[in-house]
Amino acid sequence: MAYRQRLLFLIVVDSLIVLSAVFFGLFLISASLNVFIYPTVVSSIALLLSHHFYAFVYKLYNKVWEYASVGELIIIAKSITFSIVTTAIIQELLVHDVHYRLLLVTWMLHIMFIGGSRFCWRIFRSTYFKQESESKPEAHFKRTLIVGAGAAGTMLVRQLLARSDKELLPIAFIDDNDKKHNLDILGIPVIGGVQCIEEKAKQLNIDNIVIAIPSLNRTQLMTIYDECAKTTAKTQIIPKLEDIATGKVSVSQFRDVQVEDLLGRETVELDIDSISEYVTGKVVLVTGAGGSIGSEVCRQLSKFKPRKLVLLGHGENSIYTIEIELKVLFKDSPIQFYTEIADLQDGEKILAVMKEHQPDVVYHAAAHKHVPLMQRNPEEAVKNNIIGTLNAANAADKAGVKTFVMVSTDKAVNPTSVMGSTKRIAEMIIQHMDGRSQTKFVAVRFGNVLGSRGSVIPLFRKQIEKGGPVTVTHPDMVRYFMTIPEASRLVIQAGSLARGGEVFVLDMGEPVKIVDLAKNVIRMSGYSVEEIGIVFTGMRPGEKLYEELLRDTEIDEVQVYPKIYIGKSAEVDFPRIERLLQIYHLLSIQELRDMLLDLANNREEAPNSLTITV
Repeated sequence: MAYRQRLLFLIVVDSLIVLSAVFFGLFLISASLNVFIYPTVVSSIALLLSHHFYAFVYKLYNKVWEYASVGELIIIAKSITFSIVTTAIIQELLVHDVHYRLLLVTWMLHIMFIGGSRFCWRIFRSTYFKQESESKPEAHFKRTLIVGAGAAGTMLVRQLLARSDKELLPIAFIDDNDKKHNLDILGIPVIGGVQCIEEKAKQLNIDNIVIAIPSLNRTQLMTIYDECAKTTAKTQIIPKLEDIATGKVSVSQFRDVQVEDLLGRETVELDIDSISEYVTGKVVLVTGAGGSIGSEVCRQLSKFKPRKLVLLGHGENSIYTIEIELKVLFKDSPIQFYTEIADLQDGEKILAVMKEHQPDVVYHAAAHKHVPLMQRNPEEAVKNNIIGTLNAANAADKAGVKTFVMVSTDKAVNPTSVMGSTKRIAEMIIQHMDGRSQTKFVAVRFGNVLGSRGSVIPLFRKQIEKGGPVTVTHPDMVRYFMTIPEASRLVIQAGSLARGGEVFVLDMGEPVKIVDLAKNVIRMSGYSVEEIGIVFTGMRPGEKLYEELLRDTEIDEVQVYPKIYIGKSAEVDFPRIERLLQIYHLLSIQELRDMLLDLANNREEAPNSLTITV
């Protein structure tokens, strides 16, 4: 039924109920059927008009009555009560007498008739769809176990039962609250706690499990998911509490559990509002804008409406892609998007770009990040990560950039790889530049990013698609993880906190074992670990079993922001960096690796280790 037809229908029904209530009230009080007298006519018209007025005030005609509950009954009572009070006032003004007994009886009849009409509709709808569901073969539905018998779980079951096109048939609730066990909610039994999921799923032939607790933290979710993973049922989860509360999604719009949900730590929520002061209306340049982090930084920055956003990168396809995406996403925004194709090793071009656009803030996200590849090609890591950073920093200094934020990595701490060493040396360059420039230079250090190019999860998924096995280098290898949006927000936030020379570090919680991550990806793909298999291939050159976020000498206990720390500045031997850049192309691969590691770890070079003379 269309909205206007539904509205007209309800107005007609309520009008008949109001007038009937006055008629029956008069009959009950005086046993008279003579309603065509002045006081009764005045009362009837006043009651009819005031009822419709308050019905619109309290939006009685906009309610979905198949989901009616006590809340809707309270609203009906308020509307009727105010309409009765209004009628009493009109009686006093026009008739000079208030018919208290008639109004009291009419109030009771109103609530009974109007409330009853709504709830009769709900009962009819529930019975109709239940009969329709029972007439369909059960194979049409997926037998579903609901984890969580609270408000969200109850709402979910109510919506599933009311929908005529439902695919999921709720069979039972699981809840750790012992007081709810053996009780029925909307006709669905509560059969036990989380530890019973595996057993009950087998007994009841469950096809689908929905976790209906939107307030779960990741540790609690991991516990529940581990139990669900022991079954053959597909596991899904309802949206986040804030998304339900703001009306972005319905409680029944559940999704598959993602790896990001099982990181084992809480996402750090940063104060994005504080960023507006130095981003809104300003010119911002992002290097590596086509990469995973750089492109997300651009998306996050665009929300704050910089006057101009310059997307700089070496790969034309990735820069073109992010440009088109941003222009579509922010088509109604006054932001001017500019693209620049440039190689960071070309210092003159980088300087020309910065002088042309005169950015207020630069986010330097461009870098080579693949550990084994850089281990085999150390000279390329030097060119991109060290020389590229130096060129970008020098250009920012000469162009009068106010803030320069470099994206770094936890692999720069006590590095054992070429990639980590070059990123640590890049941090040294940033700290050195801060001491001699009006520009505020800072670095942001964090762990692995889920879903980025070259990250482990896309590799796992490709291996699973091919039937396995999934390859893990070592059973004890652990890493810190964060999502791309979270990493990007941290990079942006660092700009608002920058005073110059800092290395910002996020408290990333507990590291995650890669083998556990692999098992979860396999389960989420609908397979068992035994079906796909996990093979340990051995650690690759330059890899460590675990990563660190700060050296012992860098640790500072004071947080500058919730879960954000600043590493203490270390002394930088810049002449050694300059010497490296003069001779790196003359060294053998092994000599260059050794020199990078010695410099990044602040170790003295072995005497006579190099035969090159400059």
